[in-house]
Amino acid sequence: MPDVKPINLKEKLSKIAEHWKPKIIARMNDYHFKLVKFQGDFVWHRHNDTDEVFIVLDGEMSIAFRDGSIDLKTGEMVVVPKGVEHKPSAGKECRAMLVEPSGTRNTGTAGGERTAADNVWI
Repeated sequence: MPDVKPINLKEKLSKIAEHWKPKIIARMNDYHFKLVKFQGDFVWHRHNDTDEVFIVLDGEMSIAFRDGSIDLKTGEMVVVPKGVEHKPSAGKECRAMLVEPSGTRNTGTAGGERTAADNVWI
């Protein structure tokens, strides 16, 4: 049998203390599955080379676009197309999973102080 083990999302989320600092929990081909806690506003940014998936595990969040916004609740997900500028936010703590190619910077083309370290696993 291959070395395959379940990943407990609740246990992994309990190890995340900071907001806006995604942590990798799994890899599939060239994609990372990341857990993150959101609260407050993030930065306007875009990913020119990849779509970005947000899956809300617990809580609520909004994603602003230059021409409107969408709200996501527990159990909902959205795919933000590559090149589309967006800004996530959450009034109260929201726990989410991101799915994106390995090496994707959380702040995309914006950079700055909110840029999380790359390749951090929990």
